[in-house]
Amino acid sequence: MASQPETTRGETDDAAAVSTESESTLETARRQLSHAADYLDIDPSIVERLKHPKKVHEVTVPIKRDDGTVEVFSGYRAQHDSVRGPFKGGLRYHPDVTRDECVGLGMWMTWKCAVMNIPFGGAKGGIAIDPKELSTAEKERLTRRFAQEIRDVIGPNQDIPAPDMGTDPQTMAWLMDAYSMQEGETIPGVVTGKPPVIGGSEGREEAPGRSVAIITQLVCEHYDRPLGDATVAIQGYGSVGANAARLLDEWGATVVAISDVNGAMYDPSGIDTAAVPSHDEEPEAVTTYADEVISNEELLTLDVDVLIPAALGNVITAENAAAIAADFVVEGANGPTTSAADSTLAERDIAVIPDILANAGGVTVSYFEWLQDINRRAWSLDRVNDELEAEMQTAWNAVQTEFERRDVTWRDAAYIVALSRIAEAHEARGLWP
Repeated sequence: MASQPETTRGETDDAAAVSTESESTLETARRQLSHAADYLDIDPSIVERLKHPKKVHEVTVPIKRDDGTVEVFSGYRAQHDSVRGPFKGGLRYHPDVTRDECVGLGMWMTWKCAVMNIPFGGAKGGIAIDPKELSTAEKERLTRRFAQEIRDVIGPNQDIPAPDMGTDPQTMAWLMDAYSMQEGETIPGVVTGKPPVIGGSEGREEAPGRSVAIITQLVCEHYDRPLGDATVAIQGYGSVGANAARLLDEWGATVVAISDVNGAMYDPSGIDTAAVPSHDEEPEAVTTYADEVISNEELLTLDVDVLIPAALGNVITAENAAAIAADFVVEGANGPTTSAADSTLAERDIAVIPDILANAGGVTVSYFEWLQDINRRAWSLDRVNDELEAEMQTAWNAVQTEFERRDVTWRDAAYIVALSRIAEAHEARGLWP
């Protein structure tokens, strides 16, 4: 196993890395853009345009609570770039949602769609609220009011929200219904991630975890590490982590650790992942099924072949990067590795496969769902999974080509692929006077 930790990218020296440990999502996204642009012959004016969102919509969202009181919350929809197609991105309910966070995450969605060669641009939105403090009825009223507030700026050919942190298929169903009622016709393509009964796609919820598993398999193949001989530790056992764990287990890998917010189950001989309920199936249940429990921090430093951070952002940091003992890090969560940690991991030759490639199964199957909605023709689960595997393989091949040709990190290679496609589209369309 590798002896040291790694970071999100090898793009800064040690002094600079320390200074970026606390940078915002937006600052990180802009710095990653500038770094990737250094490898390409791109018109500087295009890079400058991409540093800024096309639009940011900020609204107030009043709702009546179950006790009759009225509270007002702040909502946002940041639309970054649409040169390759309609804006696309998640909608999150979380207390820490801010304007700049939505802008930064929207930029990442632009890169993610481009690296997958999907004809969408990037967007992100949300409401600054703790969804755990809402009843189901309150969450529905909040969602329907928010749909009304942003109705003029979303649509199947304009901006297509999807589930994210604190939201789910039911949230998307409410949003789609509210939008459709206002438009006077059923428009399933206004959102993705809906229940299949109203136009959602089979396999959508499992897609991010499935893409993480597919990329993990491809990483092992690239480094001549048979998946059947690989040990894997996965932080997070929600939709992404559980689906990735179960697929890798099924494909022959030995999953030695999985975790939730309470801690991690650890078994060096391998975990029967099908026997442990995911967060959706039984919230916070991982440790209750464990014979040996370790902390989430300990999980990150286990001596394994593959580490998959699939829970929160910024969990691999300057403080623990030197203790990362995995050979490969496959990012299941969005932004799990800080810039400082990325630099450390790059110096230690730990391969980090970035989130914009690894967990892109979500937006890819969202694209499939959008196609199904437009054509009013549903796909089978087998077709969805086969199409997803083909798209992930194609994206991997493009990134692998840049990785080998330019001798850069995997993160740099993914950003180079994405930025070159976006820049080419901007050059072709030009700038409106």
